[in-house]
Amino acid sequence: MKHSKKMIFALLALAMSQTSVAAPVPLDRVSVQINDGIVLESEIKNMITTVRANAKAANQTLPSEEALRTQVIERLILTHLQMQMAERIGLQIGDLQLDQTIENIAKEQKMSVAQMQQSIESEGTSFNQYREQLRQEITLGEIQRIQVQRRIQVSPQEINGLVKLIEEQGLKDVEFQIGHILIEVPSNPSSEQLESSSRRAEIVLKRLNEGDDFRSTAIASSSGPKALEGGIWDFMNINEMPTLFAEVVNSAKKGDIIGPIKSGSGFHIIKVIDTRGLQTQEVSEVKSRHILLKPSPILSEERAKAMLDNFLVQVRNGEADFAKLAKQYSEDPGSGAKGGELGWADPGMYVPEFSQTLASLSEGQISEPFRTTHGWHIVQLESRRTTDATDQFNSNRAHQLIFRRKFNEELQNWLDEMRSEAYIEIIEPETKRG
Repeated sequence: MKHSKKMIFALLALAMSQTSVAAPVPLDRVSVQINDGIVLESEIKNMITTVRANAKAANQTLPSEEALRTQVIERLILTHLQMQMAERIGLQIGDLQLDQTIENIAKEQKMSVAQMQQSIESEGTSFNQYREQLRQEITLGEIQRIQVQRRIQVSPQEINGLVKLIEEQGLKDVEFQIGHILIEVPSNPSSEQLESSSRRAEIVLKRLNEGDDFRSTAIASSSGPKALEGGIWDFMNINEMPTLFAEVVNSAKKGDIIGPIKSGSGFHIIKVIDTRGLQTQEVSEVKSRHILLKPSPILSEERAKAMLDNFLVQVRNGEADFAKLAKQYSEDPGSGAKGGELGWADPGMYVPEFSQTLASLSEGQISEPFRTTHGWHIVQLESRRTTDATDQFNSNRAHQLIFRRKFNEELQNWLDEMRSEAYIEIIEPETKRG
């Protein structure tokens, strides 16, 4: 027994002596201080490793080690500043919202969550690490939307100017077949003659709108140069046609009847008989209604979802009315007072989770509760339709293009402002400072 005790003391002494002479091995260190937060050296190294792997996969060359490190540190500084802002305003992405997002990603990739997890882990990333990276990405997207969107104004004049440019570019290769009826006015007409011609033009227009054949009407009524051809002009580009035609058909579609338009020679009625090369935009619209509950310090994520589960059971069992529940409980200021009605809309205007949920429903069906950046919803698809929305499409496209340009500009301005107002210290390692 005594010998064994001596052996133990000897081993302890040896261990202590080795510990005292071994050089310290730092596990990590603080590399950047940002306000009251820090960036660890391990974060920088991990991001550099990721950037290198991505560059290798894309067969892309990278700058020098020092330049790469500088870029990575700058990216981490901006990320930490945005996360600090999110924390200050109480923006948090809870586990329920995160789970919903992961389910949606898995659906888009046509796999289950378990299959997606297996795929991620097979690439050497833990699923927990993936979840936290995704949580950060959602948080960054939300804080940018909240802080930058309110700084952007898109005027009707800007939209109209860009719509005109889009239409002009789109009309370069378009040809129109025009139908033309002229109700002639005598030279130097009296007021009675002018009024008579105007009445005749209105009668002709009314008949055409009621379905009378254009060609027959033109032969019978028109004083125009193509009257005997039924008022039909050959296909013309907008630059080839008479100015009167060009001014009115640039925003018209096949079948449109325009007029009467007064000129020195009389009253003109124009119909777009056909087009070649004109791209019309048909959109599938949905009519829907929803109930929105927004989680808060008072209303937890779990409680909001449970309330919607209960509403769903009540509506399906006929114990409650969807519209009345929406009026009483929905926190959407735009639709709540209207019983949750969102009206007719292109589903693409909604956030992805809302649009995807609508796409999965049949008419009359109510969804299970789901989470978007706005909160927890249940939505009912009331009806679908397809409509010609070329004008609206061009207007929306113009708005999106202007908004996206301004968003990118304002995002950079916001980030620059945050960085200039922050306390930032890049801490070099001891060896480099020496």
